[in-house]
Amino acid sequence: MPTHTPKNIRPFHTVLVANRGEIALRVLRTVRRLGYGTVAVYSEADRDSPHVQAADRAVCIGPAAHAQSYLNIEAILQAAQLAGADAVHPGYGFLSENDAFADAVDTAGLVFIGPSGDSIRAMGNKAGAKRLMQGWGMPCIPGYEGQDQSDEAFVLEAARIGFPIMCKAAAGGGGRGMRRVDTPDALPAALDSARSEARTAFGSDELILERALIDPRHVEIQLLADSHGHVVHLGERDCSVQRRHQKLIEEAPSPAVNAELRAHMGQVAVDSARAMGYVGAGTMEFLLDADGQFYFMEMNTRLQVEHAVTEAITGLDLVEWQLRVASGQALPWQQADIQLKGHAIEVRLTAEDVPAGFLPQTGPVLRWRPPTPQGTGHDVRIDSALREGGQVSPHYDSMVAKIVAHGSDREEARRKLLLAVRQCVLLGLPSNQDFLADCLADAVFVQGARVHTGFVAERMGLPPAAPVPSAHTVALAAMAAQVHSLPTTADGHVHAGALGQGQAQGLLQWGEQRWRYRIHTQGVGWQVQCTALGAASSAQADTITTSLTHVQWQDTAHTELVLVSQGLREQICSARTDHGVQIFHAGRAWIFDCPTAHGPAEQAAGSGAVLAPLTARVLQVMVSAGQAVQAGERLLVLEAMKMEHTLTAPITGVVRELLAQAGGQALKGALLMQIEAEAA
Repeated sequence: MPTHTPKNIRPFHTVLVANRGEIALRVLRTVRRLGYGTVAVYSEADRDSPHVQAADRAVCIGPAAHAQSYLNIEAILQAAQLAGADAVHPGYGFLSENDAFADAVDTAGLVFIGPSGDSIRAMGNKAGAKRLMQGWGMPCIPGYEGQDQSDEAFVLEAARIGFPIMCKAAAGGGGRGMRRVDTPDALPAALDSARSEARTAFGSDELILERALIDPRHVEIQLLADSHGHVVHLGERDCSVQRRHQKLIEEAPSPAVNAELRAHMGQVAVDSARAMGYVGAGTMEFLLDADGQFYFMEMNTRLQVEHAVTEAITGLDLVEWQLRVASGQALPWQQADIQLKGHAIEVRLTAEDVPAGFLPQTGPVLRWRPPTPQGTGHDVRIDSALREGGQVSPHYDSMVAKIVAHGSDREEARRKLLLAVRQCVLLGLPSNQDFLADCLADAVFVQGARVHTGFVAERMGLPPAAPVPSAHTVALAAMAAQVHSLPTTADGHVHAGALGQGQAQGLLQWGEQRWRYRIHTQGVGWQVQCTALGAASSAQADTITTSLTHVQWQDTAHTELVLVSQGLREQICSARTDHGVQIFHAGRAWIFDCPTAHGPAEQAAGSGAVLAPLTARVLQVMVSAGQAVQAGERLLVLEAMKMEHTLTAPITGVVRELLAQAGGQALKGALLMQIEAEAA
């Protein structure tokens, strides 16, 4: 058996969590429950983050950029020494699968709560991992993992494998540095793009090729292994609902896996982990085809984002067992002792503009009201580090929360999760909340058996279409915009009504007024005419008139409005913005612009203006001022949240103004270049 056991396995008393946000909070919760001291680390951008407040001690480790803070091994080790920590938990992401970090923690005499550097190295490179797994009898997808990384070699090997193929970063994960290539002529550009993204994300541009399976499922096996040679699996998770090869919805167990297949997949995963002398929590990831044949993809030598669904169906705390194994304890179960109870589903709430192609978004969190146990029941778990009044930073991942539901069966878990998603209020920046709800309600997802990794493209479209609000929602948004514009001082526009349960209930009253709004969202616009008379009012959007007999603040912070329309009482959460208003109504968040009759979306339509779709770093500029370009031609590459985004020419013409510079920063909405159309 290989000697991959971490060097320092022994009892410890204080744990430093080398991560941030939701990840750090989740780990800290268990560390504190077990009675250990806690240490957080933070970048200058995260100084006021919830994970900093949650720990006994916290140490600043550098500037906002992750390369200078959360990826700074020396700074983290110095923080451990300063705070008196004798163990380090890497969380997931950042340094969690960095063999040099595991080695450095060991060398410093600290306990690394994870596998050894040798294990991480063995599995960290996809090419090497596949060669090892094939030697242990693991079924693997046909492909190319050779040392020759020239374009010529990849062209020859792709022809041998056959199209479509997957081009993947050998050192990668999380969908970064991964491209599907359907034709030979698309291969060179895919290689160039994958290398660039892999180099940025992982510090290595080594690639591999694999045959692309048609409509497979993504199924993974959760493992636990102790330092005494004992390994068990905790069943499987199905992670087939993805975008950009990154997971959106995960569930356990998989609707496509029966007891026999589970036992088979679990056994080969356990045998491989035992063969490599693995210690700690880890996950074997597979692709499962329609015939029930599974193929090894990679091993994640860390805790997974989606570990919560496994915890829900097993009743185990995986972080607890990471800590116990790292302290030298043996696993107390045999495989037969592991029982799966019920079903669990998780969604990843991300700050993204879905109709724009899932572009990550940054900005202020104006409202954050996660669902409560009173509203959803006690089988819903929210893991998040968001706080109202905070910010979503451009420096880190776009995931802002995990929402997990557990039920006695899959349908019960799905219903509970859908309810929780529809009750989750996030205003201030776009998110994928509506998209997640649509996925959970989709007939194919409800049925379960026909979900595969192409589900999003097949059922939702790429990019998914933007939802269009009802005229009633538009009318409520216009009314909310007007209400937010009213003074809240004693000038006759706001009357403080009766106090109810200790909260001031502000009944809005104003004299007879009429006003008009040009209001739009996602390029669709409405003319809205509002009329107010005392406490009664109405708003007409298109030909639909919404009559409101009651408009009242629900809270003293003026964020939630109660509106009564034709006997129907509704409550909306709202937030005023520089350009209009955002509201949460009927389970969806809506962003409306309504400052003038000509909004930003209309100004940009059909023009040659190239605007930054997100706040990002300019990675590469491919054109120069005065250069002629064709519509669809690649202009520049942006990098944000560890992902690359290529912008193309909106029209055929000449670059007359070039403001973007490689290495510079671009704020969302900023003009990057102006293309002038060619004369007819």
